[in-house]
Amino acid sequence: MTIKLGVPSKGRLMEKTFDWFGKRGIALRRTGSDREYAGAVSGIDGIELVLLSAGEVPRELAAGRIHLGVTGIDMVREKLATWEDRVSELAAMGFGHADLVIAVPGAWVDVDTLGDLDAVAAAFRRDHGFRLRIATKYHRLVREHLKEAGVADYQLVDSQGATEGTVANLTAEAVADITSTGETLRANHLRILSDGPILRSQATLFKSRAAAWSDENRMRLSNLVKKLGV
Repeated sequence: MTIKLGVPSKGRLMEKTFDWFGKRGIALRRTGSDREYAGAVSGIDGIELVLLSAGEVPRELAAGRIHLGVTGIDMVREKLATWEDRVSELAAMGFGHADLVIAVPGAWVDVDTLGDLDAVAAAFRRDHGFRLRIATKYHRLVREHLKEAGVADYQLVDSQGATEGTVANLTAEAVADITSTGETLRANHLRILSDGPILRSQATLFKSRAAAWSDENRMRLSNLVKKLGV
């Protein structure tokens, strides 16, 4: 039985992952068309490439259907409750950097911190009869962060499309979104709270705790780790 390595199936994350392994003497490549999810590995024995969406990698790791996987820290911590019990980090890969942040309308000049947001949320509920809406795709991470900060009078609304557009579209009053530069948020007249990000994320190589780790696969992992220098 080989070690199954799950890698994002398209875009810059796939290209950067292929580059990262390639620089360490392991060639990953897609075989077939962009619509096919087949791949090949050379430069080391006993590793099988599995192409997945970045969002599928945490689920497959947790289920033990893949042994190793590349995805963002944000994806793992959002999708897996008690993630430390289900996966371990093998290597931060140095690309795919992004921060999960909370941003409010630029016109809210008196709202700069989570404490300010808490006060505004309480006033908003009193004035409007419903809770202040925060649009996000990261419900678990945002809820935990706001709970720790003592922010109570809000509701999370799911953002299926462009989260930064929800305030302009009047479907939310604030947003919690992933950003690398903040430019898109600023272009939509949103300002990031000054407390700092909820989470700093980057592409990371994770190991599944649930996968079948035979003695043979443990030896293969040892060889891989040595070759990667992690």
